[in-house]
Amino acid sequence: MEGDLSVWSLIANAGIIVQLVMLLLLLASIGSWGLIFQRIRIYRQSRQEQAAFEERFWSGMDLGQLYKEVTGSPAPHGGVENVFRAGFKEFTRLRQQSHDAEAVMDGTQRAMKVALARELERLEANLPFLATVGSTSPYVGLFGTVWGIMNSFIGLAQVQQPTLQTVAPGIAEALIATAMGLFAAIPAVVAYNRFTAQTDSLIKNYETFAEEFASILHRRVHSHGASG
Repeated sequence: MEGDLSVWSLIANAGIIVQLVMLLLLLASIGSWGLIFQRIRIYRQSRQEQAAFEERFWSGMDLGQLYKEVTGSPAPHGGVENVFRAGFKEFTRLRQQSHDAEAVMDGTQRAMKVALARELERLEANLPFLATVGSTSPYVGLFGTVWGIMNSFIGLAQVQQPTLQTVAPGIAEALIATAMGLFAAIPAVVAYNRFTAQTDSLIKNYETFAEEFASILHRRVHSHGASG
């Protein structure tokens, strides 16, 4: 009996509906963990590249030279670098076309806002999948459990002298579906909340940099205008 009630034997002997539920939950769990490891790597690289770029930016390096360097070899996850590149490119283009300092700065800030929106989209990529797995997996597992228990009681009604040994395997295999649902949901919910907080933190850092960079460009364009 002990061998018959092992987890693997219960899964193998479960009904087709319960097995399909378990397979779906297993695939959702595998997909979630793969996505979790991918996002961990992306967030780590984003923080490292942000720190490296800001160190170069605040070192007093010429902005034109810095722009050439980051354009020639862009960082794959350099969000703050992308904001800088978008802002400086638009600033340079508008200064060549207009002498209106406010128009130049408005266009530059719009370009940086677009870059920030793209970075937010990049950081939030695939997070809805984690949210979906976290919110639906317990219900999918519960469906498998209800279906399995229902079939167990149907089979129990056909037995003249029901005992615990006759109903226990069916209930046990049904409860495995709930356990798998929780196993898939809990890491997905924790990871989603964690990644959402990291996204907010990175975007706030990018926005702070964009404001500081805009202040530098604002002083530059007005000092140039005054000199002219």
